[in-house]
Amino acid sequence: MKIIDLRSDTVTKPTEEMRYAMANAVVGDDVYGDDETVMELERLAADICGKEAALFTPSGTMANQIAIMTLCKRGDEIILGRKSHIAYYEVGAAAVLAGVSYSAVDNADEIITPKDIAERVRGRNVHFPDTGLLCLENALSSGRVIGLDDMKLAYDEAKRCGVPVYLDGARLFNAAVHLGVEAREITQYCDALMFCVSKGLCAPVGSLLVGSADFVAKARRNRKMLGGGMRQAGVLAAAGLIAVGEMTKRLHIDHENAKYLADEMDKFDGVSVDYSKLAINLVFFTIDRAGFDHAGLADKLLAQGVKINAGTNGLYRFVTHNDACRADIDKVLEILRPMF
Repeated sequence: MKIIDLRSDTVTKPTEEMRYAMANAVVGDDVYGDDETVMELERLAADICGKEAALFTPSGTMANQIAIMTLCKRGDEIILGRKSHIAYYEVGAAAVLAGVSYSAVDNADEIITPKDIAERVRGRNVHFPDTGLLCLENALSSGRVIGLDDMKLAYDEAKRCGVPVYLDGARLFNAAVHLGVEAREITQYCDALMFCVSKGLCAPVGSLLVGSADFVAKARRNRKMLGGGMRQAGVLAAAGLIAVGEMTKRLHIDHENAKYLADEMDKFDGVSVDYSKLAINLVFFTIDRAGFDHAGLADKLLAQGVKINAGTNGLYRFVTHNDACRADIDKVLEILRPMF
């Protein structure tokens, strides 16, 4: 039985082209800086984002934490969204590893405005931490995408206040597809950023940390400190090259499938799709139906070959990706329909 996995776009398997490239990759020792495939991926990442240099890291969380360690000093405070990945899903790592505290913005639309920044940048006072960094996110973990105008407004205000700007761009290319722009049109509004190649782009491992040459040189040292220095990492970078060069071109299909899934789900009695969060490949919906077995839904679906994450207070998220085609989505709908 084929398993249809809607838990996340991190579950994608490497394509056959990736597997071939990985098996035949030219490798060296990346810690020594002589893995040619890793260097090629880093050059591509820097170029596509309009920056000077890039660093291949094992994960997006590590890339985020390296960036904070590199851009901040211990005791600083960082401005970020309360529901951002860094604040919500990274085990409080910035406090543990970089020794920074959070000034969290909690706007309903999750957009950080110039007013939010101006109110949170600390003045020189013996009682206050220094404001070390503004952390933006695009696309947001909620499925929303921040427009270029809002990115620019936040960036300009941060620069006016002398605060560097970092972008968690785990799903950067999804955001670019939604906005109809090249990735560098988004990344012009940050000093450094990260994007994942294993989240929706089918590579098995890795994220790229991108910024100035000086930033990347310092980040490389912090990567080593965290145990992220890899040896013959070209085996992984080979898949990353295909992820960035090819798989980004098909993300619109995931977005179309998400819209299709959302529209069909919204027809079910008791199901309400949150269309305000349907910008990319994430479908958020609630089930409000008397007597519905929320606790057993995941197990019921798994018994029929569908993996989902259990809902929280009736809120669910389904994620479309390369390994869940339109026929798979129709199969999921066919299984769900009798429940409503």
